[in-house]
Amino acid sequence: MHILHVVQLYWPAPSGAARYFQEIGARLVAEGHRVTVLATDAFDLEYLWMAGKRRIAEPTGAHDGVQIRRLAVRRLPGPALLYPIIRRLMVELGRLGRPSVPLLRRLATLTPQLPDLAATLADPALADVAVVHTTNITLDFALLPVARWARQRGIPHLCTPFVHVGEPGSEQVVRYYAMPHQIDLLRQTTRVATMTDIERAYLIRRGVPAGKIVTVGAGVTPAEVTGGDGQRFRAAHRITGPVVLSLGVAAFDKGAVHTLAAMRRLWQQGSDAVWVQCGPAFGGFQAAVEALTPAEQARVRVLGYVDNATRRDALAAADVYVQPSRTDSFGITYLEAWCNGVPVIGARAGGVPAVIRHGGDGLLVPFGDVPAIASAIDRLLRDRALARAMGAAGQARVWRELTWDAVYRRIRPLYGEHVRAGE
Repeated sequence: MHILHVVQLYWPAPSGAARYFQEIGARLVAEGHRVTVLATDAFDLEYLWMAGKRRIAEPTGAHDGVQIRRLAVRRLPGPALLYPIIRRLMVELGRLGRPSVPLLRRLATLTPQLPDLAATLADPALADVAVVHTTNITLDFALLPVARWARQRGIPHLCTPFVHVGEPGSEQVVRYYAMPHQIDLLRQTTRVATMTDIERAYLIRRGVPAGKIVTVGAGVTPAEVTGGDGQRFRAAHRITGPVVLSLGVAAFDKGAVHTLAAMRRLWQQGSDAVWVQCGPAFGGFQAAVEALTPAEQARVRVLGYVDNATRRDALAAADVYVQPSRTDSFGITYLEAWCNGVPVIGARAGGVPAVIRHGGDGLLVPFGDVPAIASAIDRLLRDRALARAMGAAGQARVWRELTWDAVYRRIRPLYGEHVRAGE
């Protein structure tokens, strides 16, 4: 059977959504199915709205038996600020409710555009597609045309929207993931796969039929993120004190600026901990790092993108993992830390409270609460018995329910009878 996955960023781009589809696709291929991925040519997410970022030059490729077709991105002329301006306009128009849906659909596909998408969908090579699985509801420029194509052909459409519900009681984040046209799209899909029951409950409140939605979560392959050499990492980066680690995008919404501020408080109190940040840095975070004193900069290691070996070494070296984000629908990096027996700190925002069990395998803090973040870090650095117990609890939970094999067992039935094993 032929299955089509539509993923805006895909291998080798570093993306949680990409990894989710890689794991599912590889397992479907192992069952004997054909899987094709339609992706953009973006390597960096910002490439979708900003020139000068990285792209993937090869229009086709393959990974783990999955065939990849990349579509070139075209943007409207103008500054990068044009994209967020249009999205904010869409949020305001969305206040009108369902009457705004047709206009919102047009604005969603204004920029970025995929000029070759229609021709690609009309390619005879995709004529036998039996199931379509799309993702990333906020990047709806790709979802809307594909959803229409699937609907016109009577092809079952599964969507994993990765809705970021943000902070409790605040619409600041989720308003970009739940505009009327986006909710309308999810209502029309065959099935919706959510990361957590928090996300599922939100979509039900917004009118997506409960019977369509199944929580599948995300996972990790423990062997891929363990076995690192912590001493090698410490030696390579001249670290003698405790290591506080963060992985992924260093940005305000991810809590990186607040983590840095929390570390400054701890240093002022005499802590000798070093903060290690691995992942791309956005402008506001970089400015905060540059504003540090020389003594503070000596206790920060901002490494940017790192290879898998360095990532494993960093995890092996870590004493505490911190990612107090408000824009995570799940948070795979918490699982990576748990695989290494490292306790985690996250924010009471997004889907994270459904992932971290406060006081059991980690600690939760309010998003942006610098004193609370500092206190949580300090607590785990001082009480090593508690830290080890939390890390061990998280590790046991990963093996029990949070591997990619477990995720696949939950999502495989959503593909339905159209994709029976071995067909």
